[in-house]
Amino acid sequence: MAGGLAALLDDVAVIAKMTSVAGSRAMGVVVDDAAVTPQYVQGFSPARELPMVWTIARGSLINKAILIIALLLLDHFLPIVLVPLLMLGGLYLSYEGAEKLWEKISGHKPEESAHPVAEQGPEHEKKMVKGAITTDFILSAEIMVISLNTINDTGEMALSTKAITLVVVAVLITLLVYGVVGLIVKLDDIGLHMMKRESNGSQRVGKLLVDAMPVILALLSTVGMVAMLWVGGHILVDGAHKLGWDLPYHLVHLLADPAGSVPGVGGFLSWLIATGLSAVVGLIVGAVIVAIMHVLPFGKKHHTTEQHTTKE
Repeated sequence: MAGGLAALLDDVAVIAKMTSVAGSRAMGVVVDDAAVTPQYVQGFSPARELPMVWTIARGSLINKAILIIALLLLDHFLPIVLVPLLMLGGLYLSYEGAEKLWEKISGHKPEESAHPVAEQGPEHEKKMVKGAITTDFILSAEIMVISLNTINDTGEMALSTKAITLVVVAVLITLLVYGVVGLIVKLDDIGLHMMKRESNGSQRVGKLLVDAMPVILALLSTVGMVAMLWVGGHILVDGAHKLGWDLPYHLVHLLADPAGSVPGVGGFLSWLIATGLSAVVGLIVGAVIVAIMHVLPFGKKHHTTEQHTTKE
């Protein structure tokens, strides 16, 4: 009995340690996820915001459950395909980020964005939720792969321990991300509630929250766009390195590593340069895909249809 309890406690300690390490290594993607998601809820009525966040969070948990099963199977039977699959996700994120940047620069918006969100009905809400869950799948894949690689780096571990660790990481990260997202999208409602109080201090803070909300959402939209390019580019650079093409990886580190010697801020500067270069890679690759999508017949047809609709 004592031996069994000791073994159980050892497993719990290992799971807790691996959860902490894996979560910390994936924190960059977690920040990206929290920055990207609010844009999908922006513009909807306050009554629909939290239900949408909950639906996206539930979809995120389903995404992670599917990913955990798939990754454990691939890790056991066909580990060689993990990197190429992840790079496909990097291509998607790079495309999404570049497309959003193109919309900002060109002023071109999808047809439905010309009308208030509240007037577009439940079908538009379903479309936005589906888009958020699709993007979450890519980001969740990155988080789960980072977590699995972290676990594998520690040496041999029982399949059950790997599975439990990944489940704990998935649940905790989902609660963190969508708890933050829920708070962000309800800041204006919190502000309005505070403005109704008798305290002058509460009223001032409430007004500050309400006035700041458009700025916060605009900032998050920009951060989300940059995050897609950064994460997408990082996945592609790291994946190419693992597949044997070292030039992009070595070039990034050649430019970023010297900054690490700067006293006090070297680590941050090195990370910032590497992140910026990864975003440039994501932008270049994404821009190529965007150009192809606009040149292809179905891309041009879609663009022409939007222009015709706008003229009418």
